[in-house]
Amino acid sequence: MKRFRSVFAERLSAYVELRRGLGLKFEVQSDILRAFDRYAFERKHSGLLTQELAMDFATHRPNVSKKECARRYQVVRNFSEYLATFEPRTPPMDPRALRRSNTRPPAHIFTDGELERLLHEARHISAKNPVRGVTLHAMVGLAASTGLRRGEVVRLDKADVDLDTGVLVVRKTKFNKERLVPVHSTTLEVLRGYAAVRDAAFPDCGCPAFFINMWRRRFARNTLQQSFWDVTRRVGLREEKGKGPTLHDLRHTFAVRRLAAWYRAGADVQAMLPALATYMGHVHYSDTAYYITATPELMGLAAERYHGSAEGREAKT
Repeated sequence: MKRFRSVFAERLSAYVELRRGLGLKFEVQSDILRAFDRYAFERKHSGLLTQELAMDFATHRPNVSKKECARRYQVVRNFSEYLATFEPRTPPMDPRALRRSNTRPPAHIFTDGELERLLHEARHISAKNPVRGVTLHAMVGLAASTGLRRGEVVRLDKADVDLDTGVLVVRKTKFNKERLVPVHSTTLEVLRGYAAVRDAAFPDCGCPAFFINMWRRRFARNTLQQSFWDVTRRVGLREEKGKGPTLHDLRHTFAVRRLAAWYRAGADVQAMLPALATYMGHVHYSDTAYYITATPELMGLAAERYHGSAEGREAKT
């Protein structure tokens, strides 16, 4: 685990260890606390953990959504309650200072053109460091073509990616399940190309991660998200203040496009849903319905199928 460096370093490390010891994955929260630690360290903060410091940290990035700001504040607030048991002078924080909205914004379903622009921009994100572009292009392409979650992408190890067969072993999933994910031949070609570039650039890297950053370490979930936001801004899909598609929308897009393809092929979509749920790593195929956004294309195909079957039934009667 990376070391904390701020005035809160010792307590942050103990807090993360405690939460994980209780059986929690605590991945997103850990990423946020590491960002908070960097924020406090870079500003040479030496006092108590105050609400002002937590609010400043949660809102200092102009491209972070209000929902994400609220989550960052809440994670730091939870830590402050733990910290107060050791430092009684720690002031309490207002739980309503930044409130998360209960409404979930609609998913952005990427068009073919948007995906092409995203992948092109990801490939050329850094003129000074082309390896970074090759890496981000492969990660975004993998997420788009398989529907993998952000955490599943960054957790892949070299041993989990069979570059001969094109089968991924996805471990430590949201539901603590392990699954096999075969990838398309074009995706496999990209993964092979990335692996060749990675091994040439970092020939003696001992990190087991399949995707590594410029410091020869595994990507953090937040780093991948921030890079994706940067790309979406460059192609005009994200506003400067943070509103726009997220990496998770690639998962929605994958599910919708797969359903649309089945509708066009005349497949029994209801019968195919369990297969899609298994591929995407859901315990129950009904969970997959969350990702099935009612796009005009999908609704049109479904209506066409329904009316076609209705006419067939009428003809028989």
